[in-house]
Parts: sequence; C-alpha cells; structure tokens
Amino acid sequence: MNKLYIGNVSAEASEEDLESVFKQWKIPHSGPFLVKTGYAFVDCPDEKAAMKAIDVLSGKVELHGKVLEVEHSVPKRQRSCKLQIRNIPPHMQWEVLDGMLAQYGAVESCEQVNTDTETAVVNVRYAVREHARLAMEKLNGSMMENYALKVSYIPDETAASEGPPSGGRRGFNARGPPRAGSPGLGARPKVQSDIPLRVLVPTQFVGAIIGKEGATIRNITKQTHSKIDIHRKENAGAAEKPITIHSTPDGCSNACRTIMDIMQKEAVDTKFIEEIPLKILAHNNFVGRLIGKEGRNLKKIEQDTGTKITISPLQDLTLYNPERTITIKGSIEACSRAEEEVMKKIRESYESDMAAMNLQSNLIPGLNLNALGLFPSGAPGMGPSMANVPPPGAHGGCSYGGQPESETVHLFIPALAVGAIIGKQGQHIKQLSHFAGASIKIAPAEGMDAKQRMVIIVGPPEAQFKAQCRIFGKLKEENFFGPKEEVKLEAHIKVPSFAAGRVIGKGGKTVNELQNLTCAEVVVPRDQTPDENDQVIVKISGHFFACQLAQRKIQEILAQVRRQQHQQQQPKPPSGGQPLTPRRK
Repeated sequence: MNKLYIGNVSAEASEEDLESVFKQWKIPHSGPFLVKTGYAFVDCPDEKAAMKAIDVLSGKVELHGKVLEVEHSVPKRQRSCKLQIRNIPPHMQWEVLDGMLAQYGAVESCEQVNTDTETAVVNVRYAVREHARLAMEKLNGSMMENYALKVSYIPDETAASEGPPSGGRRGFNARGPPRAGSPGLGARPKVQSDIPLRVLVPTQFVGAIIGKEGATIRNITKQTHSKIDIHRKENAGAAEKPITIHSTPDGCSNACRTIMDIMQKEAVDTKFIEEIPLKILAHNNFVGRLIGKEGRNLKKIEQDTGTKITISPLQDLTLYNPERTITIKGSIEACSRAEEEVMKKIRESYESDMAAMNLQSNLIPGLNLNALGLFPSGAPGMGPSMANVPPPGAHGGCSYGGQPESETVHLFIPALAVGAIIGKQGQHIKQLSHFAGASIKIAPAEGMDAKQRMVIIVGPPEAQFKAQCRIFGKLKEENFFGPKEEVKLEAHIKVPSFAAGRVIGKGGKTVNELQNLTCAEVVVPRDQTPDENDQVIVKISGHFFACQLAQRKIQEILAQVRRQQHQQQQPKPPSGGQPLTPRRK
C-alpha cells in the first residue's frame, strides 16, 4: 500500500519538480516519478513515508499554481470494501466513530494507523462494496469538530482474487497474523475478535493519569500501543471513573500496570493512605465462568497470584448497567498478574460466545441478535454487536397475515434452579417476560422428588430466542453447570400428529440431517398417543444454539406443511374451464 497517486499536477510540472517537492518536505521515495498529463505516480519505501506524503502534501502544497492532491494509488479492481479515513479529530472516541461508520453498513474491522500527525487515521473494511462506496461518498470532506475528514480507497487485496462466492460458509472470515508493515501493534483490535479492558479508578487520580495537556496518557498510549478512553463525563460527581483500554491482551495489561504505578505515585505525593485496589469491570454474562463451579477458578487465580478477589453482587446490576466490579487487592505486581488471568478467562468466554453467535446469525438469517443483551454490546466502550438486521418474521413461524405466529416451547430446567429463574418476589421472571415479549410460567412439580421442572414459554420466534437465551445464561451464571461444561437442556415442542412423519423423514433421513446440522439430539418418540389437539411431542436436547437451530428448522418444516394444506384448500377451477388467472404468452 505504498504506491501514491498525485493528482491535479500542472502540465508544466516535471519529474524534477516533484522530486524537489518531496526533498523539500523530507519525504523519501523508492523509485522515479511516473508523470502523466495531469497526474503522476511514485513508490514510497514504506507505509509511514506514504502516509507522511499524504498528510503533508495533499491539499496543502502548490506546484506551478496548482494544489497537489495525494492519495494511495488503488487499481480499479482493488477499489472494493477498504477505506482509509484521515484527519479524524484527535480526541474523538471510538464509540462515536463506530456509530458514524455503522450508518452506512456493517463494518468488519476498524484499525488505527500509527502516524506522526496530531489527527487520527483509521483503515476501515466494510462487509459490502456498496456500503464502502456510500461511506466514501458521504464522509469525504464532511466536517467533524472543525476537522474535514479525508476518505480514500486503499487496496483491497482480496477483491482481485475474489470471484463469486463458492462453497465457503457466509460470515466466516479468514484470520491470520497481521501483515508486516500493516498497522500492527498500534492497531485497535477488531471489534469482533477481542474485548477491551475496563477499569475503575478513583476520580482524584484521573488528572494524574491524563497529565499536563494530556502528555501522560499520550505517553501511555504510545508505549503500550493502545487506545485509551477515560470516561470523565460519566457518573458526574461519582467517586470513581471508568477507563476503557483497547489493545492486544499484552497491551491492555501493560497500560493497566502503568496506570496502577501512576496512581501509586500520586497517592504517595498527595499523602493518600487508603489502599488502592485494582477494579475491573466485566459483563455479567462472563462472570459465572470466571468464578467457576464452587468458586474454583477464582480461588486458583487468588492462590497463583497472591491476591484477594471479590466480585460485586448480582443485585447491583440493572438493564442499563450489565457490568460487575471485580476488585483485586494485593501488591501492584500481584494485581497485574491477577488482571492477566482474569481477563484471559473473560476473553475466552467472549470468544466462545461470539463464535457461537456467528454461526447462529448465519444459519438463521433474520434473527435480531443485536436486541438480545446476550453480549456486551451496550456497555460503554464496547464495540457494537453484529447482526444489525431487522427483526424476523423468522423462518417457519409465519402466518398468512404476515405476523409471526406464536409458538409454545416446554423447556426443562434443574428443579433447584427454579428460585433463580423466578427471582425475589417473582421479579426476575417478570423482567424476563417483559424483556422477551413472551409468556413464561413454571409448571407445578410432577412429584416431591422431581429433578426437573418445566418452563412453559409462549411467544413468537424472536421472543422464544430471547427468553430461552436468558434462561440458559442464568443457569450458567448461577453455576448450575461447571465452568467448562456447556448448559444443555431439553426442550419439547408439539407438532400435529400428521406432520410428525415429515419431521422424521423417510427412513429417519430428515431427523438425522437435523441432528447433523444442528448438533442437537432430536427425537420423535414412537407409539405416542396424540393429545386432545391431535398433537405429539418432539424432544430436542442440546446447548442453546443447537436447540434454537433445531427448533427453527422444525418450525420451517411445519410451515411448509401448513402452506401445502392452505394451497390444497384453495378452490380449484372447474374442469375444462379457464384457469383463474390468464397465463402470459
């Protein structure tokens, strides 16, 4: 990406003129200038030199009365999904930038480029070529905080080699190490591949962390190759302020260690005698797995690092604050080691959940995963969720009026977990029902020694997804399953007895294909006596995403059966008569 295009070149300009301009501004180039009528090309030795030429010359330097325009030279076939955005206000927060970019389509990655300029530069890759074109059209020259953004294509190496998609599953992106000469260490991690470190610091130390005119925080950012947001305006008057650190795991840990050192020095200088623990903020969805069964994971981290770790209670959570505070006490060295171990567990949980979500969003198009609250997309400083797609009429549950039909699912949970699902004075089950838009009831126990209880969930497909998702998550959080054990539950759905054969398929073919596709166990018990509504039970067992996928696929089969019934009930034209609608010739 080191070849430059120089536009608006005067007809009088020569190769020597351009060389003298580059020499004057101390910009190296690795080859001769190829001068054409009105424009020229030149190679730079590296990306840093190319960026310097763009920043220093483009729109600023005149040659023979014409202001030069300098940008990356991108062959037409490589003008696809990748853009570079320059002249971004230096104090602009990632959340604002993410929101701005998302207006034009799904963003696959957004990486900061290290430059010597005061303003920021990012390389952005959109999922779709048209979205990249729209973003360039709308953003180039637009003003942000008195800065005019500059947007240009950068070579998309994948565009030239990509033909029509073949074979590969949509949504799975090739991953590999960063290319040499890419933004590399200074790059902000891709939103969907990592999770930032969020810490709480006492408000009185924020000034010392920022430093005079921001010098200290800039130095931390540079040394640790990280992007740090200090949320000073959040919780006005609060005793603590959150800080979000975007980087590699090592970069986050190094930045955290430096911040702890600064706070310790400031405490000595200001004669602050209270202990300053390290406080990490983590989304509640990951905390159960961090704690582990009977607290084993947390105890091991405490023992290995010589720290004392406590976690804020569940009661402190709200819909607007899904984070819990992990407080680590010990020496700076010990706290630093504990931070590494804690964040390692949280990142593992996040990556595992995101991989499952990727699979689900691609295999069940139309599910509005963004609305679930399953992943930490709503927490300050966190990247946006994926699957920004409209809510479903979701596959299989469609009625002929256009609205999704209501479905009934019986989900079986451990009897001991009933209290956790209901909550104090029924608060949790009420909130869950309201959040999901579903009716949720716990059926009476079938006997004194019943080990399982049935949860009856009634609602359309998206409500089912939300409600079941939260129930699976709650069982994990409350440690009803081990730290490395997936939550696997059994769900029952009722199907018309005449449609059961369609679910099974000839010689069990359909049900076997269902099991292979979804990784769930699907059983249609033989010799069932249909109930009063002439329905029989289909049993589905597996982890959440497997269970969901199996339910959707079965509902698809049932919808197909209903459509065929509907068509058969339409009046047929009288024999020998004309069809109802004339055929076009």
